[in-house]
Parts: sequence; C-alpha cells; structure tokens
Amino acid sequence: MPAAPVYLDHAATTPVRDEVFAAMAPFFGPRFGNPSSVHRWGREARVALDEARERLAVCLGANADEVCFTSGGTEGDNFAILGVYRTLRHRGRTAAITTPIEHKAVLAAAHQVVHEGGEERLVRVDDNGLVDSAHFAALLDQRAAVASIMWVNNEVGVIQDIPALAARAKAAGVVFHTDGVQAFGKVPVNARTQPFDLLTISGHKIGAPKGIGALYIRRDTPLEPLLHGGSQDRGRRPGTENVAFAVGLAIAAELLLAEHEQEHVRLMALRTALEEGLRARIPDAVIHGAGAPRAVHVVNVSIPGTNSESLLMALDLRGIACSAGSACQSGSVSASHVLSAMHVSPELANAALRLSLGALSTPECIARTVDVLGALADKVRQPKAAPVFETVEF
Repeated sequence: MPAAPVYLDHAATTPVRDEVFAAMAPFFGPRFGNPSSVHRWGREARVALDEARERLAVCLGANADEVCFTSGGTEGDNFAILGVYRTLRHRGRTAAITTPIEHKAVLAAAHQVVHEGGEERLVRVDDNGLVDSAHFAALLDQRAAVASIMWVNNEVGVIQDIPALAARAKAAGVVFHTDGVQAFGKVPVNARTQPFDLLTISGHKIGAPKGIGALYIRRDTPLEPLLHGGSQDRGRRPGTENVAFAVGLAIAAELLLAEHEQEHVRLMALRTALEEGLRARIPDAVIHGAGAPRAVHVVNVSIPGTNSESLLMALDLRGIACSAGSACQSGSVSASHVLSAMHVSPELANAALRLSLGALSTPECIARTVDVLGALADKVRQPKAAPVFETVEF
C-alpha cells in the first residue's frame, strides 16, 4: 500500500478550514447581495462585511476603521509602500527603506519608488538574517518616507524585533510597515501595544481562501489609494467588496488565535523532531537562521553536494511536497535572494529546501520525510566508482 502523501509547504499556502468554508457558503447563495446596495440583500451583505471587519480588528488589536480588506499580501505590501511614498514625496520624503531579504512584493514596490523618482535603501542583515539595527537607524534621515521590514521571513523563518524597529522609525518621523504574512498567528501581533503603522496579512496562509488579505492602517497614517473609482472602504480601496472571503478571513483569524498556544507547542515539537532527525541522518546538513529567533513552522536546510531542484522532483515523486523558497519564485533556477543576502555560498543556496509545517503535519510525516530525504542524499552523494580501463598491449 503506497504511503500517504506528505505536505510540508504550509508557508506557500494552507488548506481552507472546514469552519471557514461553512461560514462563507451562504454568501455564494442566498446572501449574495452587494454591500453598497440599499435594499435588504445589500443591507444583509453590509452587516456581514462590517461584522467581519470588526472581528478581524479584534484579532489585530485594532479599531474596525483601521482594517482594509485586500486581495492578499502582494496588494497589501504595494499599498503600504507606494501609498505612503506617493503621499509624502511632496514633502521631501522620497526614500523607501527595506531589507534585501524581503518578499519580492516589498522589493518590487521599493523598485517602483525608484522608477517614480524616489530612492530605495537596503538595510544590511547578518549571517542569520537579522537586521543590523545600527545601519537601520543611520538610514532614518529627513528624506526617508517609509520603512518596510518583514516580521517573520518567509524562507528561513527568522523573527525580527519589529516593535523595536518600528519605535525607532517612528521616533525619526518615518512611517513603518511590516509584512506580517508569516508572522500573524505565529508571534504576538497587537496594534494597540506595538508601534507599527501598517501591517499586511494574507488569508491563504492561515486557513482562509486565496485572494483575500488585509492591511492594518493606523489612524492618521498618510496613505494614497492604489485604486480609484469608488467610495468603498472610506475611499481607500474602491470596488465591490468580497464579502464571502472577508467573512472567511475573520473566522480563520479567530480560530488561529484561539488555537495559537496549543499549535505552537505542537509545531515546536515537530520542528525539533525534523531538525534533530535531519542532523542525525545527514550530519553535514546546514539549517539556515538557526542562530536567530525563528518561527516554529519554517525549516530551511541545505544538504551539501545536492541540488534543490533535483531533490524537489525526487521528493515529489515519492509523495512529499516542499519548496526551495518562496512559492512566488517557482520556476526560478537562481539561488534564493534571501540566502544570498545572508552570505550563504552559492553551492549551499542552490541546495536549500524549505520545509514548512502546519495543519497537515504529523509525527509520521516528519519521520517519513527524514527517512526519504536521508536516502536521497545518500544516493545523490554516493561516490561514483572510478572508471575501469582495460590494459591493451600493443
């Protein structure tokens, strides 16, 4: 009997939870109204949308009017960085500060700032992926508009000290955004007690569908809309709202926080078993970011003498799903920009696998992955026998 498939790519996406699907279902049927309509169907949709916003705000430690629903992390990151820059550039603040280990949505938005006449500044990180706080402080001058630093790195799981970095930015008059897509539900996030101005989350990382997310916007944060054409969401994001998915996001966020402590313990045990198993089976395996605080759900490991692309294909053939980094970089054959910025050699960077844990992870999954990956590593790295040449007499 074939072994059950193993899914270790929760940092890429997660299955929609049954409770989330059930809560969304009525809005694809009898509760189909447009929340901008004044009749009973519209009012019913409006109530559901407002309730979802309020429930998500509670999960974020925010006020309901500080929650803007988006299509996901990429839109939220672009909205935050470009929205602040376009508002403040007329005041002489034209620089966007970020790090070289951000998600490409942040890096691309910072590149767009340059295309529009502004400046992109990159903060150095150390070998573990931690931000150089002194360098960050040096970049916070009078020309800086916005700083964006990811809370939990999506490839290696390293946790930045976002409250401290945000406080330093705000003291310098710089708006602070954090990509919290991998952080929400994994580390404490509370807008009431932590000084970030903008925070991005994405639904499909926490058991809600793809295509829904949210941007937390602290009151009075300068932010120009990306889109134009309607008055929805106080004019910040015009367009008919996705009521069903907003409801699903709120339910998923509540379930995530309610289960956080128990799930943290469970995933920590699984991560420990995975890392200890890999080290025992493959003693020269390198776990990236191991010297820094890390979220419990991400393990990024390189096996010297192997190639991540080949390993991924071999693992997939054996029913084990993982990745070589961000799912948004699928098809790329270049080394991870995150590992490169962490000064990882090209050989190790090209041998990296990201194994990310979540709802579908079990001790049996971990044990099987260690066994299969160990066997594959042995096979790939087995010394090839020297060619045998016959002696021919002339």
